[in-house]
Amino acid sequence: MSSKMMLMANSLTHVRPLTCAAAAVYPSRLVAQPPDLIKWVKTEGGFVHKSIKVAQGDTFGLGLVASEDIPKGSDLIALPQHIPLKFDGSTSESENSHSALIKLAQHVPGKVVLSQYRLAFEYLIKGVNWKLGAFGRGAVGYEIGFEASARESEERFVLVAIHQQSPRDLLSADFLPWRGYKELAVNKRCRFLLDFEKILKHELENLKPDDHPFSGQDVDSSALGWAMSAVSSRAFRLYGGKRPDGTRSNVPMMLPLIDMCNHSFDPNAEIVQEEANTNRNMLVKMVAGREIKQNDPLLLNYGCLSSDLFLLDYGFVIPSNPYDCIELKYDAALLDAASMAAGFTSPNFSSPSPWQQQILSHLNLDGPNSDLKVTLGGGELVEGRLLAALRVVLSNDEEAVKQHDLETLKSLTVEAPLGISTEVSALRTVVALCVIALGHFPTKIMEDKSLLKQNVSPTTELALQFRIQKKSLIVDVMRDLSKRVKLLLAK
Repeated sequence: MSSKMMLMANSLTHVRPLTCAAAAVYPSRLVAQPPDLIKWVKTEGGFVHKSIKVAQGDTFGLGLVASEDIPKGSDLIALPQHIPLKFDGSTSESENSHSALIKLAQHVPGKVVLSQYRLAFEYLIKGVNWKLGAFGRGAVGYEIGFEASARESEERFVLVAIHQQSPRDLLSADFLPWRGYKELAVNKRCRFLLDFEKILKHELENLKPDDHPFSGQDVDSSALGWAMSAVSSRAFRLYGGKRPDGTRSNVPMMLPLIDMCNHSFDPNAEIVQEEANTNRNMLVKMVAGREIKQNDPLLLNYGCLSSDLFLLDYGFVIPSNPYDCIELKYDAALLDAASMAAGFTSPNFSSPSPWQQQILSHLNLDGPNSDLKVTLGGGELVEGRLLAALRVVLSNDEEAVKQHDLETLKSLTVEAPLGISTEVSALRTVVALCVIALGHFPTKIMEDKSLLKQNVSPTTELALQFRIQKKSLIVDVMRDLSKRVKLLLAK
């Protein structure tokens, strides 16, 4: 018997319809006849259901497809412990190279990002060792497995510029289609890679060949970006090794073959980890969550993510994504401009009263360590912190405000807790923020749709789809809030 731990297949840092993109950009990285990944998994002691095949689908692109009906609850794929690639201190070839890797990883900010980059380092190490024939146990099998997995990864890599161009080329390019929303995020990633390249060269320049984590091979920003793209678009966060207290660590893993499943918010498969009582090793499995019909693709839920993450990490855009949102900064100057556009002015945005400032501090929107990023859309039409802040700052009645707790002030379902006049002003301010956000895009929705009908590159097509999705989200928020304002005024 085994104890099962069910996990949603929540892929890291989310349909990948763009296939064979890397063949045109990095033809030298791809072999003409890639090894059979299904055969390799079986050779390494894994299990693959007889009715699973790798195929090119009309809707989802390259992925796993059922060649015949598969009953609900069936095991689809099982990977023994040595197949998944993970960074937990046990996968590097030597203690010295492992120490160098840890030292490098310490330069990466952020816990989640750190774990992804550590795994990216490990992915690079496996790639270098495969090229040099330096694998130990299961050398032939791992060479086949790495090449097959890398091939499938390359064929599924997106056409997002950071995945296909060098960071230097991207930063110097006039990449017009992406302007207006995520240009900054892409640039931030590129600049980090360029800065980290310098750290990488400095830390590794004096290492002995036996201590070098990449076997003396040069690793630049493009190589690291390639590895990071592979990890961010294909790794799953699952249970790792056991801690002394009996709990298990949470680590990103690359799961060959399983990671070829495409995304759906209504998946037909799910990830399971089983712990065998005999050796306590973890077995990673994918099981059928419902009956899978012949020719149906095998689909996992990558997570309830915004379009930003689906695009930057996975390279596709989901139309009408219910979890999408836009990010804004809680900024006094911006709110002043929004209130003027809404037809009124409020000096409290720039100079809130002490009692208002105290509440803003409780909302983490004021103070030295405040988080000024707020969102519109997604699970909350208006993020609760933003709504509460607007209600408080636009109200001059301290006693009325203090009659309500923060959760009430943050809730859009609680209608006008501080009065209709304050509520209308708050909602109109948000609508004005939406108008300002739309103004930062270089084109209108109809112009983008017209461009889509032209013979544009796949990269530009993806960028246009992303812009349309973001603009449509903003318009939907404006329509919803405008309806609420009309209902309030009617009362």
